Amino acid sequence: MNSKLRFSLLLITLVGFVSMIPLIKSKDIIYLDELIIIFIQRLENPFLTATMKFFSYIGSGSFINIILVLGAIVLYFVLHDRSEILLFILVLMGSHYIFRFLKEIFHRARPDLHRLIEIGGYSFPSGHATNAMTVYGILSILLWRHIPTSRGRKVLILFSTIMILTIGFSRIYLGVHYPSDVLGGFFVGAFWLMISIWCFQYIKEKIYEKTHTKYPHT
Repeated sequence: MNSKLRFSLLLITLVGFVSMIPLIKSKDIIYLDELIIIFIQRLENPFLTATMKFFSYIGSGSFINIILVLGAIVLYFVLHDRSEILLFILVLMGSHYIFRFLKEIFHRARPDLHRLIEIGGYSFPSGHATNAMTVYGILSILLWRHIPTSRGRKVLILFSTIMILTIGFSRIYLGVHYPSDVLGGFFVGAFWLMISIWCFQYIKEKIYEKTHTKYPHT
């Protein structure tokens, strides 16, 4: 990913999240949020509910911990990307603390509508949406260069996109998040992902330059 594209994505996610702040604080967006929730919940049926609960679990903190361990093992022993394990762990752990910190700032209550599961805590931004964006985003970036075919890479991107969107959709369907919570989580996750990758690559370049300046023939 070139610097211009990375900067553009970083700017889009930052502007997107910042533009949501006055809407969240003034509660002007709640009416639209509730209309969307009601519309989505008209699709309710036992099979879809079970499916959405499954995807909601996949985006939970307990499942993210499993991905963290398995991902680190694969990177270390299978793909031999030992230097990128740190990036992987940083992205996943960082997103967890960032969305929790933001929840404490905004103190937005969860939707007071039909809920299919019960959960406590604040609503904005959605932790599941943040986790989905960072987890499947970083996995796609780290696995990209290990997939030799364009078809395989397309499948990877399609899979990650479906997982991100479905996890976010599940939280709206289950009635525990407003759509704006999910959108805010996507913005936060994408911003943190871009920042982490940018810093990681910058540090690697500096280490490389320092090493080859000191040992030019290595």
